[in-house]
Amino acid sequence: MKFKGYMPDYIFEKTTNISLEFLKENNFEYLFLDVDNTLARHGSMEPAEGVIQWLDVMKKNNIKLIITSNNFAKRVEPFANIINLDFVSFSAKPTPYGFLKAALKIKADLKKTLVVGDQCFTDVLGAHIIGMKVAMVLPVFDEEGWGYELKKKFEQKYIDRYLKENGDFL
Repeated sequence: MKFKGYMPDYIFEKTTNISLEFLKENNFEYLFLDVDNTLARHGSMEPAEGVIQWLDVMKKNNIKLIITSNNFAKRVEPFANIINLDFVSFSAKPTPYGFLKAALKIKADLKKTLVVGDQCFTDVLGAHIIGMKVAMVLPVFDEEGWGYELKKKFEQKYIDRYLKENGDFL
């Protein structure tokens, strides 16, 4: 039996596929965004293709955005400054700590918040622990190494299950 806490509510091929219409239809007014492999390649200061334009659309339509990253401020702050967003670094996902801190910073209603990230272990589980919905996105870039391969193998089960139940990515 699979633990449902790891099962994403939605899976998008990429962050920029999360449309304003989708957010409005599902009553989401706040987005908590991961950085590495969600908005940019792991460790990169360059946002992924289309991210700047997507963020502009969200901001212009009063979607409140904040970064919630497990990475340290020395990684997150310069990137957050580039894309002009507030942030919570060292979020300690999957614990509720970073999400609660982010909610206080932007006065978010957790029932109207969508967490966006690329990992079942941190983003998905963390959102579910605190009762939020989560959109998993496929990583901007496939990393290498045994740890990444193990994580990817584990997460693939949940991606396959999502596809079986929903037909395709959003």
